[in-house]
Amino acid sequence: MKPTLYSAWRATAPYRVRIGLALKGVDYAYSAVDLIKGQQREPAYQAVNRQMLTPSLDLGGGRVLTQSLAILEWLEEAHPQPAILPKDPLDRQTVRAMALIVACDIHPLNNTRVGRKLNKMGIDQAGILEWTQGWIRDGFDALEPMVAAHGKGFAFGETPTIADCCLIPQVYSANRYEVDLAPYPAISAVAARAAAHPAFQAAHPTKQPDAVPV
Repeated sequence: MKPTLYSAWRATAPYRVRIGLALKGVDYAYSAVDLIKGQQREPAYQAVNRQMLTPSLDLGGGRVLTQSLAILEWLEEAHPQPAILPKDPLDRQTVRAMALIVACDIHPLNNTRVGRKLNKMGIDQAGILEWTQGWIRDGFDALEPMVAAHGKGFAFGETPTIADCCLIPQVYSANRYEVDLAPYPAISAVAARAAAHPAFQAAHPTKQPDAVPV
């Protein structure tokens, strides 16, 4: 039985997992969750994921994996080849640090839930856009020198890692929110390299069954 990925086409957290699944060559069924309509808060999805977030990866038999980075780590352990973490412990730490800058320091501050909360607090769309852009720039300011130092085509080395699984969706988000990427040439080079890679192409939001023309 192949796993089922509960995903939202444009959300960056499930996008990370789609990249990981594609890199590992793991076939899966796709179950769309419409975050704009609030399907994540409906009882049917709450039964899958009590946190009411995407992604969730249902392995069957009552085994449901949540949290994108935890799922990516599980993928590395359950499907070791091709590796998405380097062998050296210090190199692994660097890759994880890159991933966590995105997953912990950028994304949680500009996801859909935060945008709704800011709107309820009376902040207009221009203010929300400024908020979002600011946190992306802060994170990219930290990531750019790391990628420049360690990247050799991808964020760390010559092959994709968990860092790329996180970085590429965040670049997609940065483009959505009109962040100027000119100050980030190393990150932009990785994004260009990833755009030519079949796994990243397959995981792209526009290739998902629930994609909406924009």
